[in-house]
Amino acid sequence: MSQVIVELATKTYKVKIDKQLHKHIGEELSQVWSKRKIALLTDSNVGPLYLSDTETQLRSAGYEVLSLTVPAGESSKSLPAVGELISKMASAGFTRGDGVIALGGGVIGDLGGVVASLYMRGIAFVQIATSLTAQVDSSVGGKTAVNLGDTKNIVGSFYQPDLVLVDATYLDTLSDRDLVEGYGEVVKTSALSGGDFYQLTGTIKGVSDIRDQAQILSERAITYKASVVMADEKESGQRQFLNFGHTLGHAIELLAHGQLRHGEAVAIGMIEISQRFERDGITPSGVTDSLRDRLKAVGLPTTSPLIGTPNFFKHLVNDKKNHGGVLNLVALANIGEPIIVKKNIADMPAFMEN
Repeated sequence: MSQVIVELATKTYKVKIDKQLHKHIGEELSQVWSKRKIALLTDSNVGPLYLSDTETQLRSAGYEVLSLTVPAGESSKSLPAVGELISKMASAGFTRGDGVIALGGGVIGDLGGVVASLYMRGIAFVQIATSLTAQVDSSVGGKTAVNLGDTKNIVGSFYQPDLVLVDATYLDTLSDRDLVEGYGEVVKTSALSGGDFYQLTGTIKGVSDIRDQAQILSERAITYKASVVMADEKESGQRQFLNFGHTLGHAIELLAHGQLRHGEAVAIGMIEISQRFERDGITPSGVTDSLRDRLKAVGLPTTSPLIGTPNFFKHLVNDKKNHGGVLNLVALANIGEPIIVKKNIADMPAFMEN
């Protein structure tokens, strides 16, 4: 087993990475939590696969379990869903000494984190990440949020878990498309990190390579992200680098109304913004092609007709990186050298021209 320790000013927790963790959930949890009630949150895709076994392991370890299942998909990341889950926990008599476990991908992790942060002003929280997106990115770092209408991740908080379990075995039941969209975040992180990690993503030539290398890809991505989070937990400085590709990506993800996965939108966002910065001399020539080669090798999209439409620019206004009409865009001064470039929203139409 490998692990990454996330040490913050007010909290330290472990991210454990191993292909046997799915068999030892009760044991792992007993190392961080005393016996208590647990709201075990999952979705309609993950639940039929893993909920019963997880619940059995938790009960065998002495925990009282309330299983909660929401519909799979981004629509469950909503305030009504948060309210319904909190109401069910209250009816079951949950107290401040109890906890929430998110068993699922990024949507469940976000939703569970928001519920845990709000219930009685905050109860314990654990992530069991079952998608590649969650394993390499969203389960680590404490950013939790839900959507409001057409605005993505606008209601949320920084709320760190007590433990994160990452087991590549869960990926065996993912479709190729759902696996590959998580790889978009891997390429992003490798480009920010550079060095051996970026060289590693250059060796990935297809879906089977992602499955074969899933554990090491998770280790590398989590190690990089943890280092950034420990230096800047609340995203006031270098943690903004992790938004590479996300400003444009979030806008088209919303406009696609479910037709684009998160990692697919981020892949498009990375290419679209990098080629503009390459055009303007901020990103060196060849960087965009290098990124595009890694993404296309596994079938990720690299462009979208939604980029540059009137509604696209409207969504940029509600982006969390909008600071008084100025966007903090992430550019690559080189592979492994991310920088922030400030751009007025009013100037974005001209910037996005080819």
